[in-house]
Amino acid sequence: MEAAEDLRETAMKQIKKRRDFRSHLVIYLLVNLLLWGIWVVGGIADGFGFPWPVFVTGGWGVGLLINAWDTYGTSPITEQEVQAEIERLKERT
Repeated sequence: MEAAEDLRETAMKQIKKRRDFRSHLVIYLLVNLLLWGIWVVGGIADGFGFPWPVFVTGGWGVGLLINAWDTYGTSPITEQEVQAEIERLKERT
């Protein structure tokens, strides 16, 4: 029974991470759309100077990629990995 509860807890954490990532992605897209829209509207009047939104898009994009990697690119820690690390630590002492 305990293993089923642990599995449920792990599943709930993964679901939350995916939902949080999707929210982060939507906010990223909306904010960047707004910033690039401001740049375009301002550029129509001023001749499209330096595309300053690139800093927000790029910097925040790196954070979003890291968040995506954490959400979709990693696997949960297994009991076998934990035991192997415990054995490794025992050997060091």
